[in-house]
Amino acid sequence: MAVPDYQTLMRPLLEVLADGADHDTASIRAALTERFNLSESELEELIPSGRDTLFRNRVGWATTYLTRTGLIEKPRRAVYRIADRGRQVLAENPERVDLRVLAQFPEYREFRRARAGPDSEPEPPHLPVDQGTPEELIDSAYRELRAALAAELLDRVMEKPPQFFERLVLDVLHASGYGGGIEHATERLGHSGDEGVDGVIREDRLGLDLIYVQAKRWQGVVGRPEIQKFFGALHGQRATKGVFITTSTFSKDANDYADDVSPRVILIDGKQLAQLMIEHSVGVAVTHEYRLRRVDLDYFVDDDGGGE
Repeated sequence: MAVPDYQTLMRPLLEVLADGADHDTASIRAALTERFNLSESELEELIPSGRDTLFRNRVGWATTYLTRTGLIEKPRRAVYRIADRGRQVLAENPERVDLRVLAQFPEYREFRRARAGPDSEPEPPHLPVDQGTPEELIDSAYRELRAALAAELLDRVMEKPPQFFERLVLDVLHASGYGGGIEHATERLGHSGDEGVDGVIREDRLGLDLIYVQAKRWQGVVGRPEIQKFFGALHGQRATKGVFITTSTFSKDANDYADDVSPRVILIDGKQLAQLMIEHSVGVAVTHEYRLRRVDLDYFVDDDGGGE
């Protein structure tokens, strides 16, 4: 049979994990190969870009959606186990598990958000192939790819030590244009006597205008007390600008406090950080580019001024 689409793979994938044990990706793919009786030629079929096999790519997308929606857990890299929600979904959906089933969970909608930040607009509903124009489908696919990339970036960052994160945030700010063109514009601190400041960016060559940076590689919500500590550190440095970056999120109290204090403190949460990494090519690489073209109507205008 042909390689199943990634939504068709979702329920069988949950069934593979239903024993409650940890399964690595190789064993998951092996079980699904047997389940669908896939031939060697089917397993070797490539996606259009030629960078991966169709089967491995589709299993990867099924795994991504199930993980981000909380149906399966990822105790460590490339290893998965079923979650309580996954067992519930299996029991309630004996025929099929797909995006329509996942859409009931807030994590699904959150994962597919188009942009980061408190003023973000939600991602439009998933467009079936028979309901969208080619342009709409391309746009929807692009947003899904970007959301998946942003989530994977944060996973990778959380696997690295805190020192890596401190360097990363300085790289992101430098790539965003702060201290651009200045030799040694960024400096990591993060040592005894730094008073809670992890780095500094020089916006001018003489160092007259400095941005102080705090980097928190956290899982939980960053609350107002942490922002107050950073604010105190800025006062100790006589700073006028500060950026607090975390892999997690900020509480409402933290955001409200940052909006009201002086010197100005900018808060960047994990979602915004991932988007900045993508926009400024920090920790990511371009694998494929597409250009959409349309007819140039001006080219077809008659030289004598006539119309079409």
